[in-house]
Amino acid sequence: MLFFPHCQSGIYRPTTMSAWDDLELLLDSPSSLTVTSNARGTVKDKPNFKVEEDVSALRKAIEGLGTTEKTLVEVMTQRSNAQRQLIAKAYEKATGRKLVSDLMGDTHGDFEDVLVALASPLAVYECHEVMKAIKGAGTTESILTEIFASRSNKQIIAMSEAYLAETGRSLIYDLKSEVSGDYGKALLTLAEGKRDESTNVDNNKAKADAKALYEAGEKKWGTDEAKFIDILCHRSVPQLRQTMVEYKNISKKSLQESIESEMSGTLEDLLVAVVKCVKSTPAYFAEKLFKAMKGLGTTESILTRILVSRSEIDLLDIKAEYKKLSGSSLYSQLQSEVSGSYGDILKRLCGQDD
Repeated sequence: MLFFPHCQSGIYRPTTMSAWDDLELLLDSPSSLTVTSNARGTVKDKPNFKVEEDVSALRKAIEGLGTTEKTLVEVMTQRSNAQRQLIAKAYEKATGRKLVSDLMGDTHGDFEDVLVALASPLAVYECHEVMKAIKGAGTTESILTEIFASRSNKQIIAMSEAYLAETGRSLIYDLKSEVSGDYGKALLTLAEGKRDESTNVDNNKAKADAKALYEAGEKKWGTDEAKFIDILCHRSVPQLRQTMVEYKNISKKSLQESIESEMSGTLEDLLVAVVKCVKSTPAYFAEKLFKAMKGLGTTESILTRILVSRSEIDLLDIKAEYKKLSGSSLYSQLQSEVSGSYGDILKRLCGQDD
């Protein structure tokens, strides 16, 4: 991948022009938003996988005196999610208990969270993250923003189906009562999972969209947020990349810079996240990981969510972007930030230093 993340001032300033800002480079680059292969993941199917052996090892680790955390780390990180689901089924058949329940009863804290995440089908795990974000007093918009800006239609639809199966209600229905205003409109549009997925680029449409965005923001007094929401949340990734090139030609500012100067609050955060993910989803996640470990304290929930959910999609690319952004490898940063069995599991998901 040829692009560096753009970072907010005060976080990181590259000494040369960031290649992430060279929009021409983006036009032929692959996008994780439309990816269908898992070739860029760090976790793959284990060859010579024997489900009975894994079930037996997990039972010993969980049922014996004291939990053998090393076994849990080994089995849960060195099998693909599809293989872990076979293990969970066979475990329940052999014991009459759910693997997730036993892991919750036997471990705690961040280690428990990451094990439960790994033991769940990805769509179920992500639907639980959304449920956590909208549960109780107040809504955690940052989690909703991260999930809906960065997932493909297919992932969003799978998550919605899991949500319906878990709660008996539609995801859109519950989100409607939690989010409002322009942020709510944009989020609900993304949550429909109906972004255009065509790979054809219409240059005239890109020029027209760029002009419409310029006239809805930079050029007028006040901003027409609806125009930004409509274009950014519906157009395909290749189409939006071309629109960004055309926008810069008209405005001399990047679309991201215009959004940052024209908008504020959660809507700004969401539309900037969409623009970043359209440009490079791995760079977007690298920046989130960097911020989660920067300064005092580490935001473990962000580390868990990104490493689990991207481990079979694009974690190799995220690691490459992380190194460009921070100068050090993700593995070495995890080594200094997280410890114990939780640290071990994240490092195994990350894959060896490169």
